[in-house]
Amino acid sequence: MQYDPIKRSLGAVFNKSPFTRKLFYRLLDILLLRTWHIKKQLKNWLITANNTKSVLDAGSGFGQYVYYLGRKNPGLKILGVDVKDEQIADCNTFFKQIGFKNTHFEVADLTKLNFTNLFDLVLCVDVMEHIEEDVLVLKNYFSALKPGGMLLISTPSDQGGSDVHEHDHEEGAVGFVDEHVRDGYGITELDTKLRSAGFTKTEIHYQYGMPGKISWKLSMKYPIQLLNVSKIFFVILPVYYLLVYPLCLILNVLDVNMTHKTGTGVIATAWKTS
Repeated sequence: MQYDPIKRSLGAVFNKSPFTRKLFYRLLDILLLRTWHIKKQLKNWLITANNTKSVLDAGSGFGQYVYYLGRKNPGLKILGVDVKDEQIADCNTFFKQIGFKNTHFEVADLTKLNFTNLFDLVLCVDVMEHIEEDVLVLKNYFSALKPGGMLLISTPSDQGGSDVHEHDHEEGAVGFVDEHVRDGYGITELDTKLRSAGFTKTEIHYQYGMPGKISWKLSMKYPIQLLNVSKIFFVILPVYYLLVYPLCLILNVLDVNMTHKTGTGVIATAWKTS
C-alpha cells in the first residue's frame, strides 16, 4: 500500500489557496492521532520557548507542524527541510502568502545535514522509518542541536507500526505502508541508537495503544485502502467520516491520556545535555 500517491492527490486538492491549505491542516489536526501526541509534547516545549528559539522540522512534508509552531509563537525561527522539491517550493509559497516571516524551507538530505549547535528543537515526525542510515541521521540531529536542545521523534513501533504483522502469514508481505525500510522501532532499540548518537537523557513511550490502533484503522487505514482502489471514494469520504469520527474522537482522547505497555507507535524525546 502506498501513501505518496494519496498525499499528492490531497495536496492537489487543498493547495489551491491559503484558505483550503489551512482547512487541510485543520483536518489533519482532527484526524491524525499522531498529531495529538506530537502537539501534547510541543505544548510543553512552547512554555519555555521565547523569541530567540530556533526549530528544525526534519522531514517537514506539508508543513503542518511548522504552521502550528509559527502560530503559537510567531517569533520562533523555523527551518523546514525535506527531500521533495515540490513540497519545499509549495511550502515556501504558502508561508510567504500568509506572512510567516521567520519561516523558511529548503531541500535537504537528512543523512547529509551539517548544522552545528543551531537549533533548540529538532522535530522528526514519521521520517526515521524511511531511512536506512538512521544512526547517522540521529548523530546529525545531535550535532544540529544547541546544548540543552531537544529532539522529538514520532515513528511506528515494531509492534505492528507499519501494519506488517497483520500480513506476516502472506509470502513477501511488506505491510500497509511499503515505503518503510523497517517495520518500526522497539523502545530499547531506539534508546540505544539515540545514546550512540550522543544523547544521554531520553524519554520514550508507546503511542497508538489499543484505542489508537482502532481509531487509526477507522480514520486512516480503511479510507486510504478505498482511495487506492479508486479516487471516486473521495466523494463518499465526508459521509464516512461523519459516521465514524465521533467514535474515533473518543478513542483518540483515550489514547493520548493513557499509558500504554505496548502500541503501534513510539514517541521519543531526547536532550543534548552537553
